[in-house]
Amino acid sequence: MSLKLEELIKNSENIIFFTGAGISTNSGIPDFRGPQGVWKTATPIYFQDFISSREKRIESWKRKFGNELSIESAKPNQGHEKIAEIIAKKDGFLITQNVDNLHQDSGVEEKKIIELHGNATYARCLDCKLRYELSDLKEAFLESNEPPVCSECNGIIKTATVSFGQAMPEKEMQIAQREAIKSDLFICVGTSLAVFPAADIPLLAKETGAKLVIINNEDTQMDGFADLVINEDISKVFSDISLDY
Repeated sequence: MSLKLEELIKNSENIIFFTGAGISTNSGIPDFRGPQGVWKTATPIYFQDFISSREKRIESWKRKFGNELSIESAKPNQGHEKIAEIIAKKDGFLITQNVDNLHQDSGVEEKKIIELHGNATYARCLDCKLRYELSDLKEAFLESNEPPVCSECNGIIKTATVSFGQAMPEKEMQIAQREAIKSDLFICVGTSLAVFPAADIPLLAKETGAKLVIINNEDTQMDGFADLVINEDISKVFSDISLDY
């Protein structure tokens, strides 16, 4: 399977990677919908509840600062690193549903990445968009047990992620759709392809002429549309790919 993937990569001119939580499990970050996924043990806090309820905001920040070590200590694995190499060599592009910043840490340039679900390594005021570093917020929260508010406008501060019930970022979605239409090879990695509207993007690429590859530990509902499906360990799949051509 890796040989066929290697051949597809070699012969493609416009490669797009589309990644989900499964690529980061080998870095120690749990996925969301797998057998040991986050949503097996915790109920997601919806955006409207976060906005309207002080108690939900406190719970959300407790979860964040209780689980942040898994992201803080995580390092890119072989999958992240090989994708970064391929993007650099083939002038590719990356669309990610992940919020862990590991693609940037692996060397992918910011201009080559679209984060559909935001980034969990910092926070923003929902009103004035001022950025806050988590280390600053953590100290104050642990002392007061009060959800943080913006020092500039008193707005609600939230991690820079897209929560359940929160609108997807329009600009990022438009760029992702535009890049998908341009692609001739669209490679989905570590995603269940169950979260919409993001999961529509691979189908858009397929419908506009791209070869579609799905690499995931488990089956997805879109496997039937794919030109190649690989159900193997992601790091191993990419470690077997040679770029010596």
